[in-house]
Parts: sequence; structure tokens; C-alpha cells
Amino acid sequence: MAGRRVIRWTALAVMLPALAACGNGTPAQAPDRPVLVAKPTVAAGTGLAFPGEVRAREESPLAFRVGGKLVRREVDVGDHVARGDLLAMLDPADLATQVRAAQARLAAAEAQLKRAAADRARYASLADGQLVSRSALDAQEAAWRAADGEVRAARAAAELAGNQAAHARLVAPADGVIAARHAEAGQVVAAGQPVFSLAADGGREVAIALPESLVGAFAVGQPVEVELWAAPGERLGGRFREISPAADPVARTYAARVALDAADAQRVALGQSAKVHVPGRGGLLSVPLSAVQGGKGGGATVWVFEEGRVRAVQVRTGAFGADTVPVAAGIGPDDWVVVAGGHLLRDGQQVSAVDRRNRPVAMAASGASD
Repeated sequence: MAGRRVIRWTALAVMLPALAACGNGTPAQAPDRPVLVAKPTVAAGTGLAFPGEVRAREESPLAFRVGGKLVRREVDVGDHVARGDLLAMLDPADLATQVRAAQARLAAAEAQLKRAAADRARYASLADGQLVSRSALDAQEAAWRAADGEVRAARAAAELAGNQAAHARLVAPADGVIAARHAEAGQVVAAGQPVFSLAADGGREVAIALPESLVGAFAVGQPVEVELWAAPGERLGGRFREISPAADPVARTYAARVALDAADAQRVALGQSAKVHVPGRGGLLSVPLSAVQGGKGGGATVWVFEEGRVRAVQVRTGAFGADTVPVAAGIGPDDWVVVAGGHLLRDGQQVSAVDRRNRPVAMAASGASD
């Protein structure tokens, strides 16, 4: 019994100072919240790949400048044509009739001008002898000017009708390949309605679509590699030539064109399926799914640990995977990111950070990588 009393008094002596401290009105300081942090990982040797299709750099829809009935089609899809080659022809009968009508109106206007000129000369002679008034001469002068204007307008109409008759022939504007046919003989087409699509000779490109979440990671002139589905494992050189500044309203992707190097452009065929590999800078950074938190405006944020505190950083993420999510912008490879418990933190909060081996971050930075 005596031994038990000694133990109780000893415990009481230990607890009294603590109780006294609690009773003096000074609250005990809460310990820093422990958080698990890790650095973003990099998928070395990998990158992004986008499916695409080989297209000509210059693709032109070819159409008649006048409407009419298509009576002849001289080429088909896949035919190679040279500049000036006849591709198709409209029925010239109606256009020829318009030309004759315009020429007839021009002849009538010229006859009217000849008559007005004679009347003006006659009235000018009579005015010199003071046989007609000055106002009568002015009227004849105005009639002559009006007749001269009618001749000019009729001559322009005749020239236009002649030009339209010439437009009944559709010719190739450049050397290239007929990529598509949109009309058949016997069909009535309107002015400007595409009849053929011409893929001009020269540069070849791959048309791809970039996701909205990653479009900011690419730039015009950035080198890429192109792999044809028909030749797996063989990479062709290329660069981003064009990135659309606006997203497709339906797919929400950005159209982009990858120009193939001149030495490789002759090795591809129009319409071939291809895959564009974007190596990037050793691959995009990625973080665990648990590290990503919802941000303002529907964006994404992560907590970054710096100098004993955490701060929220807005990031641009890619497509979410099973365990990780790629990050295109916002953090660097040397940042310590909170990968657990982020939903309980607030901006600027002081924390105690440990790595996956339960080591303080300050010690982990000087030791082996995690």
C-alpha cells in the first residue's frame, strides 16, 4: 500500500505544473499540421501523341464563277493535273445568249449616241446664228452626255457577259492532285458551289486537334515527330506550323497543322493516317490525383510547400489517369506538392511536411530522392 501511495503522489507532482500552466489563461500552442509532400514525377522518354491525317498545305475548293448545268467532267479523284488543264465545263448556250444580248444593247446605245452627237452639232450651228436658244443647245448637250454614258455601261455589260462565257470552263489554278469531287455531269450548280477539291503539289502537313487543357503547352515552330500508321516505328521530322487561336465550338479542341520537313514530305501520301509525337521537355510533369484540388472558376489547384508554409497554386491539367494527372503549367519539377490532406489546408498555413519515407522535407532534400 505504501508503494502505491508513492506512485500516486509522484504522478500528481508531475501533473500539477501542467495543470497550473493551463489554469493561467494562456492556451497551449497547437502543433503544426503534418502533411505528406512529394515532387512531381516526369515520365522520362515519353510525351504526348495525337492522331492526325496527312493533308496538303494548300487545299483549294474549285468552283465555277457562274451558275449553270455541268455538261462535262474531264478529271476524277486521284488524277494529277497541271496548271491550266480543263477540269469541267458548263453548258455554254445560256451564256452565249447573254453575250449576244449584251452586244445588241451595246449596238443600240452606240446608235443612240451617234444620233445625239448629230443633234448636238446641228443645234450648235443654229445657236451660232442665234436661231435657237441657249437652253435648247444645253438640252442637246445633256442628251449627248446621257447617250455617251449609256454606251459606256453597255460596253461594260458586254465585256462582263464575255467574261462570264469564258468562266464556263473550269481550269486548274496550280499543279496538284484532285482530292475530292463534289458534283457530277448533268447537275445544275450555283456560282461558287465546289465542284472539285485540289491538293496542290508541294508541302505536306498533318492535321491534328489539340485538347483545350494542353494547348498552351505548344507553340508554332516547336519540333515534333510524325509516325505513319503504315510505317510503325519510323519517325519523320516536323514542326508546328499553325495552331488555331479559337477552339472548335463542338469538340472544344484546337486545330493545328504540323509541317513535315521537305526531305520527308515526298514520302507520304495524301489521306494517310499518322500520329504526331510531342516529346516536350522529357515529358509532362504529373502528380497524384489526391494532390489536385478544385479552384476558383472551375479550375484546378495544388498545395505547394515552401519555407514551412503551404500556398495554393493554380495549374493547368491534362486528361486524368487512373492514379495521376499530367500538369502542363503551374508547378516545376523541384516543387514540393502536398499529396494528402490538401482539403484541410488554408493558404499560408504553417505545416510540418514529411516525404513518403516519413522524413522531414528539409532532411529529404539533402538525402536520397523519394
